[in-house]
Amino acid sequence: MTGTIEVETLLDGMARELRSLLQQRGITDAAMVGIHTGGVWVARELHRRMDIAEELGSLDISFYRDDFTRIGMNPQVRPSELPFNVDDRHIILVDDVLHTGRTIRAALNELFDYGRPASILLAALVERGGRELPIEANVVGQSMDLRENEHVKLTGPDPLTLEIQQLA
Repeated sequence: MTGTIEVETLLDGMARELRSLLQQRGITDAAMVGIHTGGVWVARELHRRMDIAEELGSLDISFYRDDFTRIGMNPQVRPSELPFNVDDRHIILVDDVLHTGRTIRAALNELFDYGRPASILLAALVERGGRELPIEANVVGQSMDLRENEHVKLTGPDPLTLEIQQLA
């Protein structure tokens, strides 16, 4: 699965699903937050498609990861930007690939350091097997079954493309 057209189609479907889910829950004022880096790219596109009034937020979870003592600190740590109050807000948290669940756990920890949201919906462009934590997305663009030696990567931001890569 590669190519901008397919990613665009996935994003359109995700935006429709998110709008429907928000409507079902009676939420009219959701704020959106993307997880660096790919999650921010996906969130930008969803934010635009959904015409969300609140400015887009972003999280860099580098300091919240549970593996940085093993793999070291990411040399490109960026500041998180939440241009709105998190307390009692309905948040749409966006990531590019949901795999083990550890990135989402770190993002939730960071979000709660900013306040107590009313609710959090999780949207992931790609969901693949291999969950290590009990985390599930509310909206998924594409589910994939990959072999142990395969990896899916989002490249971008313009254009956004998905690539399945073989690990060495």
